[in-house]
Amino acid sequence: MDTPDVGIPPQLARRMSMAEQYEYLRTKLTRRRALVTAGAVAGGLLTGCSGSGSGTDTATASRSATATATERVHGSVVAPFGRHLAFGADPKTQMRISWQVPLAVRKPYVRVGLKPWELSRKIEAEVRDLHTPELAGQRLAVDQYYLHAALDGLRPGTTYYYGVGHEGFDPASKERHSTVGSFRTAPARPETFVFTAFGDQGVTPDALATDRVLIGQRPSFHLHAGDICYADDTGHGKKSDYYAPTAWDLFLKQTEPVAKSVPWMVTTGNHDMEAWYSPNGYGGQSARWTLPDNGFDAKNAPGVYSFTYGNVGIVALDANDVSYEIPANKGYSNGRQTAWLDKRLRELREEVDFIVVFFHHCAYSTSTHASDGGVRDAWVPLFAKHRVDLVINGHNHVYERTDAIKGGKVGRPVPIGASTDPTRDGIVYVTAGGAGKSLYHFPDGVKDSYEGNVADRESVRTYHWTKSRDENPDTVEWSRVRYTGYSFLSVEAETGAAAKLKVSALAQNGERIDYFEVRRGA
Repeated sequence: MDTPDVGIPPQLARRMSMAEQYEYLRTKLTRRRALVTAGAVAGGLLTGCSGSGSGTDTATASRSATATATERVHGSVVAPFGRHLAFGADPKTQMRISWQVPLAVRKPYVRVGLKPWELSRKIEAEVRDLHTPELAGQRLAVDQYYLHAALDGLRPGTTYYYGVGHEGFDPASKERHSTVGSFRTAPARPETFVFTAFGDQGVTPDALATDRVLIGQRPSFHLHAGDICYADDTGHGKKSDYYAPTAWDLFLKQTEPVAKSVPWMVTTGNHDMEAWYSPNGYGGQSARWTLPDNGFDAKNAPGVYSFTYGNVGIVALDANDVSYEIPANKGYSNGRQTAWLDKRLRELREEVDFIVVFFHHCAYSTSTHASDGGVRDAWVPLFAKHRVDLVINGHNHVYERTDAIKGGKVGRPVPIGASTDPTRDGIVYVTAGGAGKSLYHFPDGVKDSYEGNVADRESVRTYHWTKSRDENPDTVEWSRVRYTGYSFLSVEAETGAAAKLKVSALAQNGERIDYFEVRRGA
C-alpha cells in the first residue's frame, strides 16, 4: 500500500495557524492507515470547495461539507480555541461565552454545570462567519469562524463550569475534559472585589507576560481600553491601512489563559476600526465579541455599553466618535453617544458608590499622542458634571497618572499613596497603555517620574489636538506619575461606610509603581 500524501490541502492551510498545521500533519502521520481511505473522501470534498467565502449558499454548503468530512478524519483540526468571556448587561445573571474554530462546524454549543464533571445544561451557540476579502500583500481571502453562546438566568455569586463544543467534539467526554473552564457571576450584594485594566496589548511576548502577572490579581473582570490586537497595524481606520486578519487567531490564543475565566470587557481603539467590515469598520469587533447591548446603538457601536458590578458602575465609550486626532469615524453617532453618556452617568450616580469610565484616546496625557481635544470638548464636562470617580485610557503606550483635575487645572495634588475626593478635588485620569505593544516615551527633557515613592513635579511642555487637527501647545503640571515600562492597573473596590477605590499600577514584574485611593465625601 502506498504511503499517503502528508501535505496540507491549500484550502485548509490558508485557514490554519502554524500550530494547527503542525497538529494536522502530526495526526496524519500517526493515523496513516485510516487516512488512506478516509482522506480520499475528505479530499474529494475539498476539491469542490471554492474557499472564496463569497457568502453564497453554495459556498457555505461546500465549507460545511468540508468541515464535516475533515472533522470525521481529523477531529483535532477543528478543536475550539480562543475562549473569552464577557458579561451581559447584568453580571449577576448573565455571561457570554465566545470562541473560535479554524473551520466551519456543525451544531456548536456550550455545556454548563455547577460541577466540572456534570455539564448537564446544553446551550446552542451562534456562528458568526467573518469574511475578509483579498487585500494587498495577502494572497487569498480569509474566512474566520466565531461562535457565541448567551447564558441567562444564572445564580448570583456562583461558580459555573463550562465546555465549548460542536458535533464531533464533546467537552464532556473523558478525552476532552481538560478543555473545561469556569467563571463566577457577580454577587447579589456588593462585596470587596478587584478588577484590572489596560490598553494597547497586541500579540507580543510582553503582552503574554503582562497577562501572567494580571491573572495573579484574581480580578473579577478586566477592562481593555482599545487597540486590542493590532491586526490593523496602521490605525487610521482606512482601507489603505495594513491589515492581517489572522493576527486575531494568535491574539485569542494568547489571551485565552486569562479570558476563559475572567470576563474580558473591551472597547474600541483607533486600531480597532477595521475598514473592511461594515458598519463603521466595527463588523469585525461584532463578530468576535459579545458585549452588553445596552449602549446607544449596539449594532453600530459595539464598544459602547455599561454594567454594574457590586458598588461600581462601569461605562465603556468609543472615543473614535469624538477624536480630533484620528477623524475616520468622527461624528458617526451624530451626538447620540454623548447624549447617552449624560443620561447613563446621571442614572449611575443614583445607584452606585463609584463610577469608572474607560475609553481609548487620552483626555490628559503628555506622551506621543498627547491629549485629544475632542475628548476634552465632548466628555470631560460631563465627567465633571456627574463627578466621575476614575477615568482610564490607553492610546499612549506608557503609564501616566494625573493629579485630581478640576476645570482643566490641578484641583488637588495627589502624590503617590494619597487619597482624593472627586466631590471636592476633581477627577484623576490614568493612561494605562503599556500592556504589551512597543513602548512610547515622554517629551524630550521630561523624566520618567517614578523613582521609588518620589514623583517629580516639573512642568511638561506638550500639546493637545484641536478640531482642525493642529497640535496646540500646552504646558501642564497635572502629570503626577510617569512610567515607561510595561504595566497595568489593579483596582480594589471596598464597600460599606468607608467605601473606596484602591488604585495600584503594577509593573510587568509585579512591582507596584503607583498607588492612590479614591474616597467620596471623605
